[in-house]
Formats: sequence, C-alpha cells, structure tokens
Amino acid sequence: MNVEVVIHCLFSYLSTVTFGIVTNVPRKVLNACGLTGAVGWMIYWSTKNLEAGAIFANFLGAIGIGLLSIYFSRRKKMPMTIFNIPSLVPLVPGGPAYQAVRSIVLGDYVSGIHFIIKVIMTAGAIAAGFMVTGIVERLLKNLLDKNKTILKDSK
Repeated sequence: MNVEVVIHCLFSYLSTVTFGIVTNVPRKVLNACGLTGAVGWMIYWSTKNLEAGAIFANFLGAIGIGLLSIYFSRRKKMPMTIFNIPSLVPLVPGGPAYQAVRSIVLGDYVSGIHFIIKVIMTAGAIAAGFMVTGIVERLLKNLLDKNKTILKDSK
C-alpha cells in the first residue's frame, strides 16, 4: 500500500476525531465521525489527483460525507450534524482563507480577491454536496414510503 495514502487516511481520521473531541461529540460515535471524515477526504484527495479540480473534488467529498452521515445517523440513532460537522474539518479551505487575509493585509488586493473567490467557491461546493445528499435522502425516503403503502394496499 502506498505510504502517502496511509498518511492521508490517518491524518484525516485524526483531525476529524480531534475536532469531534473539541466540540464534545459523544465518545461512542467518534470512530464513526473519524471514518466519515477520512472517507470524505480520500474522495477529495483521489478526485483532485485525477486532476478534476479542487471545487469538484470538494463537491464529491461533501457528497461522501453526507451519505455516510445519513448512514451513521440512522445506525447510531443520532442527528446527522454530529457526523457532518467534525467530518468537514479536512475539507475546510483554511489555507486559501489565510492566504486571502494575508494578501489583503500586505496590499495585494488582486491576489486577495482571487483567494476569497476560491474560498467562496469551495464553501459553495461543500454546501451543494450536502444539498444533493439531502435531496437524495428525501427522494429515497418518499420512494420507500410509497412502496410500503403500495404493499399494504395490495394485501
């Protein structure tokens, strides 16, 4: 196995679990949060390595986090936000946000605006990924409910 893959998995897991500890996530779901964050980051990292672009990679990573959050929230009977919030830590564009502030403070406004746009687009991609998973969840729920009512009516 490639050492770089193991390092990315390990550190994305650890950053998610550490943020979960800081934000008082229940101990019994820290492992699930770590796994969700690691999967989201690995989707992001793999997609970015395929040269698909950072924005699209964030979008797919957020979809992965959203789907796993739905799964673990149902399995552990806890709110999705317990899994979503810590799992986003690896995807948050902290570097470009820092660069934006730094560029503006140093008077390089063009570069600062460039970084601000990058941060906004990344945040928008993450939000769109969560919207897509929310829509998919509702569609599947409605489809399953309709199937249950059809089965009940046929008996």
